[in-house]
This record gives sequence, structure tokens and C-alpha cells, in this order.
Amino acid sequence: MAEARIKSRAEDYAQWYQDVIAQADLAEVAGVVKGCMVIKPHGYAIWEAMQKDLDRRFKETGHKNAMFPLLIPMSFLEKEAEHVEGFAPELAVVTHAGGKELEEAYCIRPTSETIIGHFFAKWIDSHRDLPLLINQWANVMRWELRTRLFLRTGEFLWQEGHTAHSTHEEAKEEVVRMLETYRDFAHEIMAMPVICGIKSANERFAGALETLTIEGMMQDGKALQCGTSHDLGQNFGKAFDVTFQNAEGERDYVWQTSWGVSTRLVGALIMTHSDDDGLVLPPKLAPIHVVIVPIYRKDDERDAVLEAAHRIAKDLRSDGLNVEVDARTGMKPGAKYYDWERKGVPMRLELGPRDLEAKSVMCKMRLAETDENGRAVKETLSWDDLGLEVGKRLDAFQDFLYQRALAMREAGTIVVDTWEEFTAAFEDGKSSFVYAHWDGTTETELAIKEATKATLRCVPLPGNGPEPSPGKCVKTGQPSAQRVLFSKNY
Repeated sequence: MAEARIKSRAEDYAQWYQDVIAQADLAEVAGVVKGCMVIKPHGYAIWEAMQKDLDRRFKETGHKNAMFPLLIPMSFLEKEAEHVEGFAPELAVVTHAGGKELEEAYCIRPTSETIIGHFFAKWIDSHRDLPLLINQWANVMRWELRTRLFLRTGEFLWQEGHTAHSTHEEAKEEVVRMLETYRDFAHEIMAMPVICGIKSANERFAGALETLTIEGMMQDGKALQCGTSHDLGQNFGKAFDVTFQNAEGERDYVWQTSWGVSTRLVGALIMTHSDDDGLVLPPKLAPIHVVIVPIYRKDDERDAVLEAAHRIAKDLRSDGLNVEVDARTGMKPGAKYYDWERKGVPMRLELGPRDLEAKSVMCKMRLAETDENGRAVKETLSWDDLGLEVGKRLDAFQDFLYQRALAMREAGTIVVDTWEEFTAAFEDGKSSFVYAHWDGTTETELAIKEATKATLRCVPLPGNGPEPSPGKCVKTGQPSAQRVLFSKNY
């Protein structure tokens, strides 16, 4: 049977994305449950690695994990008018349970600000109870009409942080701190450079005073919102009567924040690093760092090669690496190489009878250079200090992926001053990261989107774009304080 082919990015980027997921065995469409997906073991292992690192970061900043109900009374959502209006089209509502119609309908949580606000009101009484720093790892449901695996599905996994503070200044510091936590995770662990900025009023989270975002560039030049951190002000505090007695003995409403990332990050990882041969994973998120492929032609060679392979694997595991020995029978080494490349394993070690004699292994990285004949370059590594040498190469590969993604973003970023330059950047289905002046109005923002399909991704924070300088809006010619980031998006 012919091998399933991955459509090239140049042929059909959207199909390429689906093919990479399928060939890496990451997930599939649930089918029987509209708009939902099944995350398979290899895909879930990537999410677990993300979860582990993020959870460590949250706990280091003082947050504690909790769990809140999946079902939220509809009356809770209706207490914050802007919030319910923003989520109404995406709600899945439960009206019957236990064979009876419910007295009050429940929605399956699209997010948890309302239910958590209810419990914050019970838990908070004094300024001594603040700050209250909570995180929840959970599933949520938003009834999406157009779905794409990991990027946008009806049900998905995420974490949602929720905090309460005694002052607005302290809450705003929390919003920035958690955005920086997401940025550092994206750079250090995902090897994915991101732009930090402020969402426009039109793109702001429903019910928030301000939303901060990290935006990543995918290989087709489109933006992906990878994480958000919200300043909720006192809106939810007032809606749910979350008050505290301050140091002066007066009662006031708490200042709240919320922030989250989701399994959308798996999609970001795929579209930032992968190629036409399949999945490419940074070592810090790879479920398997190294695969060892034993090679032998005769049965009498098999035992010695396998014994050495398992011994090497054990040694590498003692160095903290995840190692797989591919001892499958009835499968040629070339087919095994092909399989592991598509799954994104960063390093392959080949071990045969000659390698046993030389006490060495052949090493190939997932993105190895090629020689003049187009063959992948392999290295010979001695068994002596093998763990150290493997670790060095994996660290270098992690850095290489970040630098490659950063170079891609820089090559795909332009600064424009005229409407003609702006529209040219988005013609014929193209997209880039485009910095342009904007007059600050929602009317102009929507007009730009209507004309080009480009959305205002964010107002860059200092150090995340061109130095702020006044100019004229590319669309209206009206005064503008600084350039903002536009791109087509997922």
C-alpha cells in the first residue's frame, strides 16, 4: 500500500497542517460529537509537557490550583452584561437532567469568571484574604461553527488563572507578570518568538478593561493569538458582590484578573516548526527525545544489537532523556526512520553490528543538513560521554529552532506608511506582520478588516515593535500615536 502523502505547504497550507497532525498521530476529528476532537497519546503527551512546565511557573509565582464546576447557571452569565453578550453565540446550554426539565438552565463553561466570582464572594472578606491567586486546569466548550484541530474546536483543554487584589495597581502588575510568564514559556520552551501587546477595544475579552496578548507568526505569515491576560477591573466584583474590608475599615470591591492558554499552543507548535516531511518538535516539548533504531541482517546479530540498544537507552534515560528503542519486527529500518521523522522526534540513533565493534552510534537530527547528493548528514558518536554529546545537540537544536522562527518572523515583517503599501501586503491571499499607523477608532479597524481581511492584532508593548512615533493612519489620514500590528489570523 502506498505511503500516505503530506501535502506540501506550497501546494495547500491548510491541508498540510491537517496532514502533519494525521501522520504524526496527534489527534483526529471526533465525528460523532460535532466540532470536537480526540487528542491521541502522542498529541496529549505534548500538551502534558506544556502543562508541566507552565504549572511549575504558576506555582513559583504563588498561584494554587483548584477546580470549579463545569456547569454554570445562566443567571450567573447574565449578571455581567458585556460578558454574556460576548459569549452568547458560543454557549452550549443544558436544559434537561435526570429525566426532567431543569428549573434553571445551565451553560457548559465557556470560561469561568462568573462561577469563580461567585465563590470569591464567599471566600473573601478582609484585605488579609488578598491577593487570592487561583489557577484551574480544565476543559471548556465554545460552540464553534468552523473548526480546525487544536486551533479552534468546540471543546478544548486549557488553564485559566483567576486572581483578586486589593488595588488596581496590584491587579495590573499581575496582568503583566502573567503575560511575561507566557512570553518566557513561548520563547524558552516552545522556541516560538511572540509579540506582546494590548488588544484593541474591539478585540478585548468580553467584560475586561484591558486585554494583553502574545501573538506568534505562523509559517504562512498569519498571526495566532497564543495567550491572553485580562485586567477585569471591578466589573465582576460588582456583578458578584465580591467585597473586602480594607485597612481603613471600609468595604470595597476587589480588582480581578484572568489569564489563559489552551491546546491551541499545540497548533502553534506545529505551524511554527514543522516541514513537508512532518512534525518538528523542540526537544523541551518532545515526548520522545531520542529514538534508537537497531539494525541487523542476521538473526544471530539481533540479540547483541538489541542488548546494546537497551543499555544505551537506559544510560540516556538516567540523564533525564525520554528514549525509545524501536524493536518492531517485520519493518525495515527505512520505514522506521520515516515513521519517527513524521512524529517529530528530534534525534535518531542508528546501531548495527559495526557500531558495536566501534563502540559508537550513528546520529541524525530531525533537521539534518544534506550533502551534495541530497542525503542527510549523519554523525558518528562514541559511547564515551554519549549522554553529554546527545544533550549538547538537543540544546543546540532547541536554540536553532527559535532562531529559525525568529528569522522567519523578521523576514515576514514590514513597516508601511500608505494604504497602497498596506493592501499590497495582503493581496492574493498573502499575509505578513504589518506595522502601520491607525487612528484608534473601531470604525477604521473594521473598515481595514473588511477591505483586506487583516485584523489589528495588538498595540505593541515597548520593545515589541517599531519605536513609538506619531504619524497618520494608513486608512483615514487621521493622527496616530504609534504603529500597531496588523495581520491575517487564525
